[in-house]
Amino acid sequence: MLIIAGLGNPESKYLKNRHNAGFMTLDVIAALHGFGPWREKFQSAISEGLVQTISGPKKALLMKPLTYYNNSGLAVRAAADFYRVGPEAVTVFHDELDLAPGKFRLKAGGGHGGNNGIRSIAAHIGPDFRRGRIGIGHPGDKNMVTSYVLSDFPKADAVWFETLTDAIARSFPLLAGGEFDAFQTRVTHLAPAPGGQEE
Repeated sequence: MLIIAGLGNPESKYLKNRHNAGFMTLDVIAALHGFGPWREKFQSAISEGLVQTISGPKKALLMKPLTYYNNSGLAVRAAADFYRVGPEAVTVFHDELDLAPGKFRLKAGGGHGGNNGIRSIAAHIGPDFRRGRIGIGHPGDKNMVTSYVLSDFPKADAVWFETLTDAIARSFPLLAGGEFDAFQTRVTHLAPAPGGQEE
């Protein structure tokens, strides 16, 4: 079982926040690939489905932890324990302050970079899971970070965000099939960052 977690906060007031980029990405994946209806399990909203990959169909679990962003590890651990899988079977999509808006990077392992959701997951299952980092840029002042991530994407950002989440969803079979470099390349090709910005 592949576990694909998206980070976010469960209340409706957070629905379109930058911090909910992970939740929104999973909604697009579920819709495009015909996953089952969302239901509650593992302290999460979950949706299950089959993804056609180069090596045949793969089972995947999409999960949106309802434990709030900073405690996402509780939910991911519950699912990983249930399916008896290690961190290598887990991919987490999340907003990333250290990437320019619209940039996307798939990365395995490493530190948490101050992201409390990633810190929580690493504490519960170890650091060796994959992170799908969705660049949202930095407000420029660390004192403004909380209000920035808990604000909705402005309309100007909605264009690249929709393009990027669509690209992630369309490229998802490559990720599910373990073709990680090909997945990264295809996402970047389908959704180049606005203005050609580099990290």
